[in-house]
Amino acid sequence: MKLVSWNVNGLRACLKKGFAETFAALDADVFCIQETKMQPGQADFAPEGYTEYINSADKKGYSGTLIYTRVPPLDAWNGIGVEAHSHEGRAITLEFPEFYLVNVYVPNSQNELARIDYRMQWEDDLRAYLMDLDTRKPVILCGDLNVAHEDIDLKNPGPNRGAAGFSDQERGKLDELLAAGFTDSFRHFYPDATGVYSWWSMRFRARERNAGWRIDYFLVSNRLVPRLKKAEILMEIMGSDHCPVTLEL
Repeated sequence: MKLVSWNVNGLRACLKKGFAETFAALDADVFCIQETKMQPGQADFAPEGYTEYINSADKKGYSGTLIYTRVPPLDAWNGIGVEAHSHEGRAITLEFPEFYLVNVYVPNSQNELARIDYRMQWEDDLRAYLMDLDTRKPVILCGDLNVAHEDIDLKNPGPNRGAAGFSDQERGKLDELLAAGFTDSFRHFYPDATGVYSWWSMRFRARERNAGWRIDYFLVSNRLVPRLKKAEILMEIMGSDHCPVTLEL
């Protein structure tokens, strides 16, 4: 099974930059999208053979998640079971026979960590949600987690230490999630790889200089690790300020 995750920074905009061609070329069984910035029915895209699951923010043109799957799930639902997190379209769960797939777009802590308190509550509630699912069957978490975990996960760790996406608080919450029984699939295959990123600022020619951050992930329950076949970050694919990440089981 091939899974793809991509923060498209607006699906309608990405469709004008070759999204449909990329979607077809990647040939995923399940394609997870973050930051759709749309309501249901606003994108002219309905790939043959796939079923669509969408979770849109109450605020139009903001946030949002979406999954296209050609493997029928047993069940599907939005959110992480906490009403306070149910208004920004940040999570979709599909239940398959052998695992749960949770597609998330984690809240950004914003400049000067203005939203760090909300982010910390989200992190705790998400971890509790995943751990509850994990008592029933293994979990695959994918999406834009809005945090670079270690120094090797961004080009310039020194100047960015403490900033949104590389604060001790955010990195610590990812530590806690991994310690709760999850594995970073990319680091499982490439523990020491450097210069591999999934997001680049739109300023300062960052992508051209590969001054990026690795903030998009596939995390899996530890007991799924023996089934991992491949994890990749497709840096060559354009169309967004992020690139797709993939996982094969």
